[in-house]
Amino acid sequence: MPTRALALPYNISMIAHLRGTVLAKHPNQAIVETHGVGYDVAISVPTFSEMPAAGAEVALHIHTHVREDALSLYGFLRLAEKQLFEKLLTVSGIGPTLAIKILSGMAADEMTGAIRGGDLARLTRIPGIGKKTAERMVLELRDKLPAAGAAEMSATVANPMEEDVISALVNLGYQRAAAEKALLVARTGKSSQNFDVLFREALGSLAK
Repeated sequence: MPTRALALPYNISMIAHLRGTVLAKHPNQAIVETHGVGYDVAISVPTFSEMPAAGAEVALHIHTHVREDALSLYGFLRLAEKQLFEKLLTVSGIGPTLAIKILSGMAADEMTGAIRGGDLARLTRIPGIGKKTAERMVLELRDKLPAAGAAEMSATVANPMEEDVISALVNLGYQRAAAEKALLVARTGKSSQNFDVLFREALGSLAK
C-alpha cells in the first residue's frame, strides 16, 4: 500500500530563519513565539547555553527536516553551527537527532579541526560516536569543511542585530566572509551601537 506524503503549505517547508520571543528553553529544546505561533525547535547544548532567558527576543538559523509523518525544526544561534549540522546530515548513518547530539558533545570549531585533521580519538570521545562513524565523518567531510579561521569568523556574529548587518551587506553583493570581517572592524572598541551605525561603518570598511 503506498504511503501518503505529508501535505504541507509551501512556505512551511522552507523555514530558514526564525525570530521571536523565547517562551521556554531546555538543553535540547526551545519554544519560540513569533506572530502568535509557538515553534518547537530542537537545539544543541551550545545554542542553549547562549540563548537569552525566557521573555527575551532571539533569532535562530533554522534547518527544517521534513519526513512523511513529521516536520521538525532545528535551531542554531550561530550560522557556522547550522552549516556543520547540515554537513553532518550528509554522512552515512547520521540523522538530525544524532547530529544535534554530536554538536552538543564538541564545539563546532573544534569538531571542524578534528575532522579536517583526521583525529579519530577526539571524535570518538563524543557521546554516540563510534569508530566507524568517526571514520565516515573524516572520509566524507574532510575536504568539505571550511578552514578553522572561517568557522571562527562566523562564530563571532552572535546577536540578531549583527546578523541583520551581515545580511544587509550580503544582499548588496559582498561575500559573507568579507562582510563578517567588516563587522568586526566596525564594532571594535565600541560598547553599544545601533543597526544604522554598524551598517554604515562596516560598509565604509568594505569600500576602502
